[in-house]
Amino acid sequence: MLFNLLEGETTSFTSFIPIIIIIVLVVAFIVWSYISQKKKQKNFNETINAVRPGSKVKTIGGIVGEVVEVNDEENTFVLKTGDSEGNCSYMKFDKQAIYQTDAKPEPAAPAKEETSAENAGSEAPAEPFEESAPETSDGAEEAAAEEKKSEEENK
Repeated sequence: MLFNLLEGETTSFTSFIPIIIIIVLVVAFIVWSYISQKKKQKNFNETINAVRPGSKVKTIGGIVGEVVEVNDEENTFVLKTGDSEGNCSYMKFDKQAIYQTDAKPEPAAPAKEETSAENAGSEAPAEPFEESAPETSDGAEEAAAEEKKSEEENK
């Protein structure tokens, strides 16, 4: 509309540019929001599946306790709650009732191809202070012979 006042002449395409820009921005926002929500849901599901006996859990109802048993087939867990005097009770919940937990999901293992490719170029031992073993069988035999000699000398 502002373009029409400034130019005086209008074409049908120039009047649709602001509308097209707004539509593109709205679609981009919806796609970004959808991807963000899927990522949050995936992280939440990984956290729920990481709950094991001994984990501290707070349910959506506000009940706080320690997980005693997890049944993955029924998608449930048993929560132990109580006070400091030793009075405790056990309640069974669906895993979807978890609001907060101290359980951390295990990091995903890297693909085998990536690790073998990375290790192929590196010559460093796996442990920083680990002595590297001889690479050939002849070297292993020599090392064994040296150990025998040193044992005989110590006797």
